[in-house]
Amino acid sequence: MVAGSGPDGAITSADVERSVGAAAAAAEKKRPPTLDLAAMRVAIGAAMARSKREIPHYYLEHQVEVAACEQWLAEKNAALPPDNRLLLGALTVKAVALAARRFPAFNGFYRDNKFEPAQSVHIGVAISIRGGGLAAPALHDADGLPLDELMSRMRDLIQRTRAGRIRGSEMSDPTITVSSLGERGVEALYGIIYPPQVAIVGFGKAVLRPWVIDGAVGPRSIVTATLSGDHRVTDGHAGALFLAEIGKLLQEPGKL
Repeated sequence: MVAGSGPDGAITSADVERSVGAAAAAAEKKRPPTLDLAAMRVAIGAAMARSKREIPHYYLEHQVEVAACEQWLAEKNAALPPDNRLLLGALTVKAVALAARRFPAFNGFYRDNKFEPAQSVHIGVAISIRGGGLAAPALHDADGLPLDELMSRMRDLIQRTRAGRIRGSEMSDPTITVSSLGERGVEALYGIIYPPQVAIVGFGKAVLRPWVIDGAVGPRSIVTATLSGDHRVTDGHAGALFLAEIGKLLQEPGKL
Protein backbone atom coordinates (compact mmCIF):
# COMPACT_ATOMS: atom_id res chain seq x y z
CA MET A 1 0.00 0.00 0.00
CA VAL A 2 1.24 3.53 -0.83
CA ALA A 3 1.44 5.89 2.18
CA GLY A 4 0.32 9.43 1.43
CA SER A 5 2.43 12.40 2.52
CA GLY A 6 0.07 15.13 1.35
CA PRO A 7 -2.54 17.03 3.34
CA ASP A 8 -4.77 14.72 5.40
CA GLY A 9 -2.76 11.73 4.12
CA ALA A 10 -3.39 12.38 0.44
CA ILE A 11 -1.17 10.43 -1.97
CA THR A 12 1.05 12.64 -4.11
CA SER A 13 2.96 11.87 -7.31
CA ALA A 14 6.18 11.82 -5.27
CA ASP A 15 4.67 9.13 -3.02
CA VAL A 16 3.88 6.98 -6.07
CA GLU A 17 7.39 7.42 -7.50
CA ARG A 18 8.99 6.45 -4.18
CA SER A 19 6.79 3.36 -3.92
CA VAL A 20 7.60 2.24 -7.47
CA GLY A 21 11.33 2.79 -6.86
CA ALA A 22 11.26 0.78 -3.64
CA ALA A 23 9.43 -2.09 -5.34
CA ALA A 24 11.94 -2.13 -8.19
CA ALA A 25 14.86 -2.16 -5.77
CA ALA A 26 13.33 -5.04 -3.82
CA ALA A 27 12.76 -7.03 -7.02
CA GLU A 28 16.36 -6.41 -8.11
CA LYS A 29 17.65 -7.62 -4.73
CA LYS A 30 15.61 -10.85 -5.02
CA ARG A 31 16.70 -11.51 -8.59
CA PRO A 32 19.09 -14.50 -8.84
CA PRO A 33 22.67 -13.65 -9.80
CA THR A 34 23.41 -13.56 -13.50
CA LEU A 35 25.54 -16.42 -14.77
CA ASP A 36 29.04 -15.41 -15.81
CA LEU A 37 29.02 -17.02 -19.27
CA ALA A 38 32.63 -16.08 -20.00
CA ALA A 39 33.80 -17.80 -16.82
CA MET A 40 31.57 -20.76 -17.62
CA ARG A 41 33.17 -21.16 -21.05
CA VAL A 42 36.62 -21.12 -19.45
CA ALA A 43 35.57 -23.80 -16.94
CA ILE A 44 33.97 -25.97 -19.63
CA GLY A 45 37.06 -25.65 -21.82
CA ALA A 46 39.37 -26.62 -18.96
CA ALA A 47 37.24 -29.67 -18.07
CA MET A 48 37.02 -30.84 -21.68
CA ALA A 49 40.75 -30.36 -22.25
CA ARG A 50 41.45 -32.43 -19.15
CA SER A 51 39.01 -35.07 -20.35
CA LYS A 52 40.63 -35.44 -23.78
CA ARG A 53 44.09 -35.38 -22.23
CA GLU A 54 43.48 -37.96 -19.48
CA ILE A 55 40.61 -40.19 -20.62
CA PRO A 56 41.14 -42.76 -23.42
CA HIS A 57 37.74 -42.37 -25.10
CA TYR A 58 36.08 -44.95 -27.31
CA TYR A 59 32.93 -44.25 -29.31
CA LEU A 60 29.99 -46.43 -30.34
CA GLU A 61 26.65 -45.76 -32.02
CA HIS A 62 23.42 -47.71 -32.20
CA GLN A 63 20.34 -47.14 -34.37
CA VAL A 64 17.17 -47.33 -32.27
CA GLU A 65 13.71 -47.67 -33.79
CA VAL A 66 11.38 -45.40 -31.78
CA ALA A 67 8.00 -45.89 -33.47
CA ALA A 68 6.71 -47.57 -30.29
CA CYS A 69 7.82 -44.56 -28.24
CA GLU A 70 6.13 -42.09 -30.58
CA GLN A 71 2.84 -44.04 -30.58
CA TRP A 72 2.89 -44.44 -26.80
CA LEU A 73 3.63 -40.75 -26.29
CA ALA A 74 0.80 -39.72 -28.63
CA GLU A 75 -1.68 -41.86 -26.70
CA LYS A 76 -0.37 -40.77 -23.31
CA ASN A 77 -0.33 -37.06 -24.17
CA ALA A 78 -3.76 -36.98 -25.80
CA ALA A 79 -5.48 -36.46 -22.44
CA LEU A 80 -2.81 -34.19 -20.91
CA PRO A 81 -2.55 -30.39 -21.01
CA PRO A 82 0.49 -29.09 -22.96
CA ASP A 83 2.49 -28.23 -19.82
CA ASN A 84 2.22 -31.80 -18.52
CA ARG A 85 2.94 -33.72 -21.71
CA LEU A 86 5.81 -36.15 -21.88
CA LEU A 87 8.64 -35.74 -24.36
CA LEU A 88 10.86 -38.36 -25.96
CA GLY A 89 13.73 -36.96 -23.90
CA ALA A 90 12.12 -38.25 -20.72
CA LEU A 91 11.98 -41.76 -22.16
CA THR A 92 15.63 -41.69 -23.24
CA VAL A 93 16.81 -40.42 -19.84
CA LYS A 94 14.82 -43.13 -18.03
CA ALA A 95 16.14 -45.83 -20.40
CA VAL A 96 19.75 -44.73 -19.78
CA ALA A 97 19.14 -44.68 -16.02
CA LEU A 98 17.73 -48.23 -16.01
CA ALA A 99 20.53 -49.47 -18.27
CA ALA A 100 23.12 -47.83 -15.98
CA ARG A 101 21.63 -49.65 -13.03
CA ARG A 102 22.04 -52.96 -14.88
CA PHE A 103 25.54 -52.07 -16.15
CA PRO A 104 27.12 -50.28 -13.17
CA ALA A 105 30.53 -49.98 -14.83
CA PHE A 106 29.16 -46.99 -16.75
CA ASN A 107 27.76 -45.29 -13.66
CA GLY A 108 30.39 -43.86 -11.35
CA PHE A 109 33.73 -42.10 -11.12
CA TYR A 110 37.37 -42.69 -11.97
CA ARG A 111 39.50 -41.31 -9.14
CA ASP A 112 43.01 -42.06 -7.88
CA ASN A 113 43.61 -44.55 -10.69
CA LYS A 114 40.59 -46.70 -9.87
CA PHE A 115 36.90 -46.87 -10.69
CA GLU A 116 34.33 -46.16 -7.98
CA PRO A 117 30.84 -47.41 -8.88
CA ALA A 118 28.09 -45.05 -7.72
CA GLN A 119 25.44 -46.28 -5.33
CA SER A 120 22.71 -44.23 -7.04
CA VAL A 121 21.92 -43.25 -10.62
CA HIS A 122 22.02 -39.46 -10.93
CA ILE A 123 21.70 -38.53 -14.60
CA GLY A 124 23.51 -35.37 -15.64
CA VAL A 125 21.18 -33.65 -18.13
CA ALA A 126 23.10 -31.49 -20.59
CA ILE A 127 21.31 -28.11 -20.80
CA SER A 128 22.22 -25.26 -23.13
CA ILE A 129 22.05 -21.82 -21.57
CA ARG A 130 20.96 -18.81 -23.58
CA GLY A 131 24.05 -16.82 -24.39
CA GLY A 132 26.37 -19.75 -25.00
CA GLY A 133 26.83 -21.57 -21.72
CA LEU A 134 26.32 -25.25 -20.96
CA ALA A 135 25.60 -27.13 -17.75
CA ALA A 136 24.75 -30.73 -16.89
CA PRO A 137 23.13 -30.79 -13.44
CA ALA A 138 21.94 -34.02 -11.87
CA LEU A 139 18.48 -35.49 -12.08
CA HIS A 140 18.67 -37.44 -8.84
CA ASP A 141 17.65 -41.12 -8.64
CA ALA A 142 16.35 -41.05 -12.20
CA ASP A 143 16.10 -44.84 -12.38
CA GLY A 144 13.37 -44.90 -9.73
CA LEU A 145 11.24 -41.99 -10.91
CA PRO A 146 7.88 -42.55 -12.63
CA LEU A 147 7.93 -40.93 -16.08
CA ASP A 148 5.48 -38.17 -15.15
CA GLU A 149 7.60 -37.12 -12.19
CA LEU A 150 10.81 -37.45 -14.17
CA MET A 151 9.43 -35.14 -16.86
CA SER A 152 8.31 -32.63 -14.24
CA ARG A 153 11.71 -32.63 -12.59
CA MET A 154 13.45 -32.24 -15.94
CA ARG A 155 11.36 -29.17 -16.73
CA ASP A 156 12.13 -27.71 -13.32
CA LEU A 157 15.84 -28.46 -13.70
CA ILE A 158 15.99 -26.80 -17.12
CA GLN A 159 14.15 -23.69 -15.91
CA ARG A 160 16.29 -23.29 -12.80
CA THR A 161 19.52 -23.90 -14.71
CA ARG A 162 18.71 -21.22 -17.26
CA ALA A 163 17.73 -18.86 -14.44
CA GLY A 164 21.04 -19.47 -12.68
CA ARG A 165 19.48 -21.26 -9.70
CA ILE A 166 21.29 -24.62 -9.77
CA ARG A 167 22.03 -26.23 -6.42
CA GLY A 168 25.62 -27.16 -5.64
CA SER A 169 24.71 -30.82 -5.17
CA GLU A 170 23.08 -30.90 -8.61
CA MET A 171 26.36 -29.89 -10.22
CA SER A 172 28.58 -32.27 -8.24
CA ASP A 173 26.33 -35.36 -8.14
CA PRO A 174 25.94 -36.61 -11.76
CA THR A 175 27.12 -40.21 -12.16
CA ILE A 176 26.61 -40.40 -15.95
CA THR A 177 25.56 -37.73 -18.46
CA VAL A 178 22.91 -37.70 -21.20
CA SER A 179 23.09 -35.14 -23.99
CA SER A 180 20.59 -34.61 -26.80
CA LEU A 181 20.71 -32.24 -29.75
CA GLY A 182 17.75 -33.70 -31.58
CA GLU A 183 15.71 -30.51 -31.12
CA ARG A 184 18.55 -28.67 -32.92
CA GLY A 185 18.26 -30.95 -35.94
CA VAL A 186 21.43 -32.96 -35.24
CA GLU A 187 21.21 -36.66 -36.15
CA ALA A 188 24.12 -37.86 -34.00
CA LEU A 189 26.49 -36.45 -31.40
CA TYR A 190 29.63 -37.87 -29.82
CA GLY A 191 30.13 -36.34 -26.40
CA ILE A 192 33.26 -35.75 -24.36
CA ILE A 193 33.17 -37.41 -20.95
CA TYR A 194 32.93 -35.01 -18.03
CA PRO A 195 35.56 -36.13 -15.47
CA PRO A 196 35.49 -37.89 -13.10
CA GLN A 197 32.51 -39.59 -14.80
CA VAL A 198 33.27 -42.49 -17.15
CA ALA A 199 30.53 -42.28 -19.79
CA ILE A 200 28.24 -39.95 -21.70
CA VAL A 201 25.28 -41.03 -23.86
CA GLY A 202 24.08 -38.90 -26.79
CA PHE A 203 20.83 -38.86 -28.75
CA GLY A 204 20.08 -37.27 -32.12
CA LYS A 205 16.76 -36.39 -33.70
CA ALA A 206 14.25 -38.97 -34.89
CA VAL A 207 14.68 -39.49 -38.65
CA LEU A 208 12.29 -41.35 -40.95
CA ARG A 209 14.29 -44.09 -42.68
CA PRO A 210 13.64 -47.36 -44.55
CA TRP A 211 13.68 -50.22 -42.05
CA VAL A 212 13.22 -53.96 -42.38
CA ILE A 213 10.11 -55.12 -40.51
CA ASP A 214 9.14 -58.80 -40.66
CA GLY A 215 11.19 -59.24 -43.82
CA ALA A 216 9.72 -56.21 -45.60
CA VAL A 217 11.08 -52.70 -45.94
CA GLY A 218 8.98 -49.90 -44.49
CA PRO A 219 9.39 -46.38 -43.08
CA ARG A 220 10.28 -46.10 -39.41
CA SER A 221 11.45 -43.36 -37.05
CA ILE A 222 15.08 -43.99 -36.11
CA VAL A 223 17.17 -42.28 -33.44
CA THR A 224 20.95 -42.61 -33.29
CA ALA A 225 22.16 -43.29 -29.75
CA THR A 226 25.88 -42.90 -29.08
CA LEU A 227 28.19 -43.81 -26.24
CA SER A 228 31.50 -42.24 -25.31
CA GLY A 229 33.17 -44.57 -22.83
CA ASP A 230 36.32 -44.54 -20.70
CA HIS A 231 38.59 -47.35 -21.87
CA ARG A 232 40.24 -47.54 -18.44
CA VAL A 233 36.96 -48.88 -17.06
CA THR A 234 35.05 -50.55 -19.93
CA ASP A 235 35.59 -51.71 -23.48
CA GLY A 236 33.65 -51.81 -26.73
CA HIS A 237 32.01 -55.14 -25.92
CA ALA A 238 30.55 -53.84 -22.67
CA GLY A 239 29.60 -50.60 -24.38
CA ALA A 240 27.74 -52.44 -27.11
CA LEU A 241 25.73 -54.38 -24.53
CA PHE A 242 24.95 -51.16 -22.69
CA LEU A 243 23.70 -49.39 -25.82
CA ALA A 244 21.71 -52.45 -26.87
CA GLU A 245 20.00 -52.46 -23.46
CA ILE A 246 18.99 -48.82 -23.92
CA GLY A 247 17.53 -49.66 -27.33
CA LYS A 248 15.69 -52.66 -25.94
CA LEU A 249 14.16 -50.62 -23.11
CA LEU A 250 12.87 -48.04 -25.59
CA GLN A 251 10.92 -50.73 -27.43
CA GLU A 252 8.57 -51.00 -24.42
CA PRO A 253 8.02 -47.41 -23.26
CA GLY A 254 5.04 -48.37 -21.13
CA LYS A 255 7.36 -50.37 -18.86
CA LEU A 256 9.85 -47.57 -18.25
